[in-house]
Amino acid sequence: MPARFLAELGTPDVVAAQERYVGRALPRVRSEDVDRLGETEAEYISERDSFYMASVSSNGWPYVQHRGGPAGFIKVIDERTLAFPDFRGNRQLISTGNFAGDGRVALIMVDYPSRTRLKVLGYARVVAAAEDPLLARRLGTAALGRKVERLVTIDVVAFDWNCPAYITPRYTVAEIEELVAPLKRRIAELEAEVTK
Repeated sequence: MPARFLAELGTPDVVAAQERYVGRALPRVRSEDVDRLGETEAEYISERDSFYMASVSSNGWPYVQHRGGPAGFIKVIDERTLAFPDFRGNRQLISTGNFAGDGRVALIMVDYPSRTRLKVLGYARVVAAAEDPLLARRLGTAALGRKVERLVTIDVVAFDWNCPAYITPRYTVAEIEELVAPLKRRIAELEAEVTK
């Protein structure tokens, strides 16, 4: 586990809960350095077609939102930065408004078939897509159509790979079709043999 994740989240209340329910506080390494995304994280993130993102409102309420797009729509810009296009949605702009206030976000990215998940803490910023054409091109917004209105960058502070316990494997239609394709081919072969 990268050092900064528990350093950020290990508040006195969390330590007290660990001591009460586990019998001891989990070891924490105080680190002022931000965690750096490596090749493993970059590859994993490049394969995601969705994630969940929590932000904090100015009156203290957490807000969790699902974000989705084509696989790879969220990109690792460098070892400390993520970015993704913000598509036109229901026009509530709750996350966008929250970013303007506090900016803190937590992401959870789950690969259900492999039962892996990556948690990320960071600070989000929003810019209109037209205001940063270089980033817009890097995110491939032209191929995504006119639905892209804003670009979101996240300065990564910490991340953690979480255990696979309790993740129910789930599959997309495309993943199921890929898995079933050999069976369909074999069925077709057998049907062809029977009709001869």
